[in-house]
Amino acid sequence: MLNVGIDIGGTKIAGGVVADDGRIVERLRVSTPADTGALAQAVADMVGELAARHDVHAVGVAAAGYIDRTRSVMLHAPNIDWHDAPLREEFESRIGRSVTLENDANAAGWGEYRFGAGQGATDMVMLTLGTGVGGAVVGDGQLLIGANGSAAELGHVRFVRGGRPCGCGQSGCLEQYASGRALQREIADIIDAGEIGARLAAHRGASGIVAGRDLANLLDDGDVGALEAIRRVATALGEACGAFQAVLDPELYVIGGGVADLGERLLEPTRIAYETSLPGFGERPTARFVAASLGNDAGLVGVADLAGLRSR
Repeated sequence: MLNVGIDIGGTKIAGGVVADDGRIVERLRVSTPADTGALAQAVADMVGELAARHDVHAVGVAAAGYIDRTRSVMLHAPNIDWHDAPLREEFESRIGRSVTLENDANAAGWGEYRFGAGQGATDMVMLTLGTGVGGAVVGDGQLLIGANGSAAELGHVRFVRGGRPCGCGQSGCLEQYASGRALQREIADIIDAGEIGARLAAHRGASGIVAGRDLANLLDDGDVGALEAIRRVATALGEACGAFQAVLDPELYVIGGGVADLGERLLEPTRIAYETSLPGFGERPTARFVAASLGNDAGLVGVADLAGLRSR
């Protein structure tokens, strides 16, 4: 059985035909139109093109934002002008078939759970470290949705009281301390301090960003500034996971997003911070930490699989 998955991002729409085993049979990609009507039509055109070449069973669409419990209405989206938008109805009217709508982080977490680094787990948390921090929770084999549809927004758990302002309107949220943007902020602070940031400064580009590959090389060389930047972000992430453990008790944390490309350079200090923050450490089981394995395909694969499962 083949399903179509569409992952709507702020700059691009990725679509593909996905088999039951998670394989992407065909993929397409287009730029994300600024106009919401044109965006919906671009999704419909993508589905139509893929369905014309494959026997498609179900269609799923993933997008960033708060979706109501019925998975019908986009209450608010951070990057696209959707407010109380009946997205599922609009997509279905344009596509001419039923559509499964899901939050993009949830879709990515489900993709990793079913076909990626989370295979074999029953209780899993995924944290995606990109510009912000996305979250997804699978408990006893079920995706956690919540009473109002907005569960697992783990990046917006308050981490520091009175901390850095966040785009969500609050302050001190985890994503201000454990995201890709947070990592670059820590790098900038270390460079500005002037003591251990010399090599980081030498690798800072015109945009003020130290590229991931350069940071990885500095970490491999044991650069003190690079190690300190990662330690700060990993400590925030690990401490938060220690708190999540008290509530969710997962067996596995899957860490995705661009920062997770650092692999064990990030995961090892994260585990240390997690263990030192875990209530009852030494007297209870601990969770494992692994890097996500599906990369940018996780959302596309996950929402296609959810569409297939929900249509049965």
